[in-house]
Amino acid sequence: MTDTSRTPLRDPWRVPVNVAQIPETGLHREIEADAAVRKAMAEIAELREVISARASFDLTPKRDGRYRVTGHVHARIGQTCVVTLDPIENDIDEPIDLIFAPPDQIPEMADLVDDAEESSEETPDPPEPIVNGFIDIGRLATDALFLAIDPYPRKPDAVFESPVEAPDPEDHPFAALRALQEKPAGKKPKGK
Repeated sequence: MTDTSRTPLRDPWRVPVNVAQIPETGLHREIEADAAVRKAMAEIAELREVISARASFDLTPKRDGRYRVTGHVHARIGQTCVVTLDPIENDIDEPIDLIFAPPDQIPEMADLVDDAEESSEETPDPPEPIVNGFIDIGRLATDALFLAIDPYPRKPDAVFESPVEAPDPEDHPFAALRALQEKPAGKKPKGK
């Protein structure tokens, strides 16, 4: 059976980092999406275009096989203003701060997160799984970019004004009753 969730269209920006090759001092990576990747990202996110997309990450080993990944995703995207329908461009600058852990540690760490939710302290995010010994920073950058997209973009000076119509006196809930009252009284049935 083929895993269709990993097709290039679904994950267009793939940059796997082997955790076994991350030194104890950590690893810094700068990545930039090429034109084909940006085009695929725009199709998936239903954007006019992804003009640029780049990210920087620091991967730092923690204890018990866990890794902290911090960084930023920077992008410029082309969208359509929801008010004027004019093309506009928006900048994205999204911070990233996640913990990755071996898959066998995820249930245990999820329980710790559940316990923390019951306290008054800020609840940490559950860790992300390290998949087959790799952390895919390209997919991480793509996810962060997609989550930062404004679903209702508008030009800075665009203002929606709903059309103003004079209320129709015949258009109200009791208009049908009034019409019945105004009808001339008809003949009464025989026998009454």
